[in-house]
Amino acid sequence: MEVFQLSPEIPFRFHPTPPKFPNRSRINFCRPLSATSDSRSRNRMFVLGMGFVGGFFAEKLKEADWVVSGACRSDSKKEEWEKKGIDLHLFSADSPEWSLLETVKKDYTHLLVSIPPLADIGDPMLRDVELVREKLSSGNLQWLCYLSSTSVYGDYGGAWVTEDHPPNPKTQSAKLRLAAEEGWLSLGSDLGVSTHVLRLGGIYGPGRSAIDTLLKRENLSESQLRRASRRFTSRVHVEDICQALQAAIEKPSSREIYNIVDDDPAPREEVFEYALEMIEKRWKRKIETKPFLYESREQSSLRGEKRVSNEHMKDKLGVKLLYPSYKLGLQSIGEKMDNPF
Repeated sequence: MEVFQLSPEIPFRFHPTPPKFPNRSRINFCRPLSATSDSRSRNRMFVLGMGFVGGFFAEKLKEADWVVSGACRSDSKKEEWEKKGIDLHLFSADSPEWSLLETVKKDYTHLLVSIPPLADIGDPMLRDVELVREKLSSGNLQWLCYLSSTSVYGDYGGAWVTEDHPPNPKTQSAKLRLAAEEGWLSLGSDLGVSTHVLRLGGIYGPGRSAIDTLLKRENLSESQLRRASRRFTSRVHVEDICQALQAAIEKPSSREIYNIVDDDPAPREEVFEYALEMIEKRWKRKIETKPFLYESREQSSLRGEKRVSNEHMKDKLGVKLLYPSYKLGLQSIGEKMDNPF
């Protein structure tokens, strides 16, 4: 097992003035639409689904002087975000409040959709596409992005896949993801706004990583156990997702799809072994971990063995990954953590 060494921290922050990114000329992502302080003249993002990624990105935008709001499912989360200075609307996927779209149409220039499809109906916002189209038409919306998953590719026997490979989802959830992608792309085209789909690999970041799972010393969840036997798992740090979102805002396009993953599709077991070594080396403590239970290769293949390429993201969006491997990502997370023992 490779010896863990700390690497220099690579900070990522949105700035009031345009930051410099490799392979891109000039980024104006953080510049308000005009020089006035009137919120009506500023970039305004609505995040439909304030989960891990949506919330992380919302905080970055707020630091960059964007007007940010969104929707969540519970009063407790709404109160939590209000303490951070971001007002949210309550949203139920089972019975969405369609008047929410009137608010998006009137008050926001950008819409990020980060809600998973429901098992019985698919994407909750697309159950009545005509109504959604009517609600969002002729408003201020300029940009729309749907966060999807690399699960839509299905099984490619461990081969590399790009956005040009035809999706072949095996599970019901992946099939619903693919249907939602097409629904939002078509809706964006009808509305005449810049529309993107980002297919995300396994998402990790501060508070949500192999290190955090091991420190909790709990049994793996069912979904974690299902993923345990894969030979390859494409993953991506949440800060690199934010980089891709920023670049997608700065590069308007129609019906564009990007794989958002790092350079190192590695087995889950290998990632946990490295995280365990980090914990023992950093804090000089050993932890008793539950044995991983592995499903059969036949079961794993239903979800798909593949290595997902990120070349299109790099070439078209000009994104240079902050964390091109899980090792760099875990090192950064570990360095910022207080002693948990």
